[in-house]
Amino acid sequence: MVSPRGIGTFVVWDYLVFAGMLLISAAVGIYYAFAGGGQQTSRDFLMGGRSMTAVPVAMSLTASFMSAVTVLGTPSEVYRFGAIFSIFAITYCFVVVLSAEVFLPVFYKLGITSTNEYLGLRFNKYVRLCGTILFIVQTILYTGIVIYAPALALNQVTGFNLWGAVVATGVVCTFYCTMGGLKAVIWTDVFQVGIMVAGFASLIIQAALIQGGIGTILNDAYHGARLNFWNFNPNPLQRHTFWTIVIGGTFTWTSIYGVNQSQVQRYISCKNRFQAKMSLYINLVALWLILTCTVLCGLALYSRYRDCDPWTAKKVSAPDQLMPYLALDILQDYPGLPGLFVACAYSGTLSTVSSSINALAAVTLEDLVKSRFESLSERSLSWISQGMSVLFGALCIGMAALASLMGALLQAALSIFGMVGGPLLGLFALGILVPFANSIGALVGLLAGFTISLWVGIGAQLYPPLPERTMPLSLETYGCNSTYNGTDWMTTTEVPFSTSAFQVYNIERTPLMDNWYSLSYLYFSTVGTLVTIFVGMLISLSTGGRKQNIDPRFLLTKEDFLSNFDVFKKKKQVLDYKSHPIEDDGTDNPGFNHIELNCTDQSGRINGTRL
Repeated sequence: MVSPRGIGTFVVWDYLVFAGMLLISAAVGIYYAFAGGGQQTSRDFLMGGRSMTAVPVAMSLTASFMSAVTVLGTPSEVYRFGAIFSIFAITYCFVVVLSAEVFLPVFYKLGITSTNEYLGLRFNKYVRLCGTILFIVQTILYTGIVIYAPALALNQVTGFNLWGAVVATGVVCTFYCTMGGLKAVIWTDVFQVGIMVAGFASLIIQAALIQGGIGTILNDAYHGARLNFWNFNPNPLQRHTFWTIVIGGTFTWTSIYGVNQSQVQRYISCKNRFQAKMSLYINLVALWLILTCTVLCGLALYSRYRDCDPWTAKKVSAPDQLMPYLALDILQDYPGLPGLFVACAYSGTLSTVSSSINALAAVTLEDLVKSRFESLSERSLSWISQGMSVLFGALCIGMAALASLMGALLQAALSIFGMVGGPLLGLFALGILVPFANSIGALVGLLAGFTISLWVGIGAQLYPPLPERTMPLSLETYGCNSTYNGTDWMTTTEVPFSTSAFQVYNIERTPLMDNWYSLSYLYFSTVGTLVTIFVGMLISLSTGGRKQNIDPRFLLTKEDFLSNFDVFKKKKQVLDYKSHPIEDDGTDNPGFNHIELNCTDQSGRINGTRL
């Protein structure tokens, strides 16, 4: 192996590639602002006029949760803990099936814009308000971190201007969200998935060429104990095992795919239910593709640095920085390619931030504005939703600025808000799957689940689990040629992202810490969900939940499952139906099959929403 030279730096071409990515994203926004008469109604703006097809929506679903945290974090995760992360491929299967067969049918047949609207229909307006507030706080915090964390890592390795990057991404995002609405968000996501795959591919191909083929990379990984796929230890305290990833991961990710506004809003914007389900199943393939790329990048990292780990050797100050370091190391001879990798990381950021902004605008408009002011015209609602986009864009940039001040405190905030997902998933599951659940049960269950999640989550922040629970694999530095690249230019001060700001050191470890607080982070959301459902069921039964009379549209019924097969039987009827004139000015969705047509009568729905 050639002794490594100093790693490269950013050149003009790299900045041009990055700027090009931002410009194309902005151009899509301008196009959708004027194409097809622009964004006439708030429905066009927030739901793409319910006219999207499966493939772009699938790409968009993939992009929005593959943030830069994934692009930079997953490969370093594989580098440090091994390829067991790829078991998530199985998790994604379960997640997609659950979302498509349990949550999607109910949301789709009700024709709602905001998932919290469902809570209002099924329980009452207080439950809906809880859901709304939790979602808004969670999303703004999450988005701030998603903008700031990658900017920091890239800045420290490539010298890419930190605040320039933060403000540029924030402004471009806000711009195309505000101009083009959901259609712009979805089509820029499609473009950004392309950039992400290109960035990964350039790294993997170049690494394979340098190391001597994918075979060598896998061989190195095998000898470095990195191919640890089969760890069937049932202990829930081990950070990643087959069971924690499959069971815990399913709950964690279903809370994102099944009930999170950012995702649901996208697949509800499809033309008909068949397209909506297809978008989820196609997105599964895209998730596998991205997972494969990130795991291969992690193994390439190991193969390249197996005898000289840049993190232990103090060449980078946090594991997040390993990927940009690798990019500058192996792509330095190709001007523009390191820029492509940075564009790849930022595409992750842009797509996540834009979906957050659009979802926040939708939730605020539906849950807070419309329920207060009922007389607003469509035109003014459309203006309000654009104003909301600008406001939330600015708030997210503000959060990123806060993130820079709070450092590791923010890591805590992020994991705390990872915990919000669990109880919310439990709340929706209660509504959809438990016919006798009532609003008292729902509220008490949500509180109980939230309390337990916060308790275990904050405990794990204060007293992090011991290394034998997380099981990092060994990293070597014996091959480091300490003479080259004489300056230690990486010694910038930076809060390491792996530890917590307010850890309590040198403390006698109690059984509570070694067991309850050492629970694998993937189980936080599982605990939250199960507690919410269990408590909700008990309270509902004891407060007369069986006596209430619930509209079957709010529940998952067997027709919802059987109607999967209508695609084969009822093709003709659906087509005939489209040729009839539609009375209520065409807002209803002709792609519904006949079972749902009786229910989604516009006037009935309006009465139903404003309970």
